[in-house]
Amino acid sequence: MKLIHLSDLHLGKRVNGFSMIEDQQYILKRILEIIKEEDADGVLIAGDVYDKTVPSAEAVQLFDDFLVRLSEEKRSVLIISGNHDSPERLSFGAQLMTASGVYLSPVYDGAVKPITFEDAFGSVHVFLLPFLKPAHARAVFPDKEINSYTDAVSAAIQQMDIDPQERNILVTHQFVTGSQSCDSEELSAGGTDHIEAGVFRPFDYVALGHLHSPQNIPIPPQEGKSKRQTRARYCGTPLKYSFSEVKHQKSVTVIELKEKGNLLLRTVPLIPRRQMREIRGSYMEVTAREQYQFADQSDYVHITLTDEEDIFDAIGKLRSIYPNLMKLDYDNSRVRAQGLETAAAAETKPPARLFADFFQMQNGQELSPSQESLVEKLVKAIWEDEK
Repeated sequence: MKLIHLSDLHLGKRVNGFSMIEDQQYILKRILEIIKEEDADGVLIAGDVYDKTVPSAEAVQLFDDFLVRLSEEKRSVLIISGNHDSPERLSFGAQLMTASGVYLSPVYDGAVKPITFEDAFGSVHVFLLPFLKPAHARAVFPDKEINSYTDAVSAAIQQMDIDPQERNILVTHQFVTGSQSCDSEELSAGGTDHIEAGVFRPFDYVALGHLHSPQNIPIPPQEGKSKRQTRARYCGTPLKYSFSEVKHQKSVTVIELKEKGNLLLRTVPLIPRRQMREIRGSYMEVTAREQYQFADQSDYVHITLTDEEDIFDAIGKLRSIYPNLMKLDYDNSRVRAQGLETAAAAETKPPARLFADFFQMQNGQELSPSQESLVEKLVKAIWEDEK
């Protein structure tokens, strides 16, 4: 059996104010071509289909067209919701779509029934586990002690009817401890959303979504148990959604399942309609013909100017050469000095003042006297506890 692993389409996303819908339409067309070239039996989509819980009409139409094309070619599609999706909206019409080979994970209720396929080597069971928070798990498992994301996912897996003698796949959307993240992802402060990889040992393959960088996740076998190793992977986004992803090689992950314990992974590169590039230099260097004459001027670019003086209407002038200039900043002695001054000033301010400054920046208004008093009490209590 051959499956294609996708995730984090983020349909409808805007990057630095630029709509990515045309780029997404282009890359989905290429993905459809790859699926056909590979003659894949099915497609796994591990969450974050959309970029917002209430997606735009354009994004919904684009995904609808994608599913229709897959269904027409008799490819099974298995989809879960991610943290950006609304599970209720994404699962609408799930029972009707099943007849067309499109399987949508329902709103999590504590029961995950596998979708089973047959091939020359027997049965393959695919379990769909949407993005799960501890609060969700506590609501359906009131008798279990669930204090972390690891507890939540572990409880959900324990409820699954997994036959260890057969091949089992999990499609889920979580942050596994030790994974590499980038700027375009939404992560919880302090790593509270991390999950220990060991909870996934019952499966042969774990199709992960959530992180945008393609990467394999090592899951060592449990000591004293079978030496069969679980394979787990983030396939990454099909497009670059921040300049922290400039060096990523986006791809489609192809899974080939043979007999139990024999699983092959490989990737097929994805070439976008527009690349994402970073350019650095003085204004004269950046606008020199040799800088851009052999490059695609329609690429999305981040330009860092090193001139000591600001260039008048730099964005307007640069966009005459680089129409998709997404981001412009300076790196010179003045900017570096300002950065050092800001850091030094922050070190001298008391914690309550720093919080007040942050509150004003985020909310556009100052703390009220009662709020200031509460912050002072909390800071004092925290500092005393640490002593």
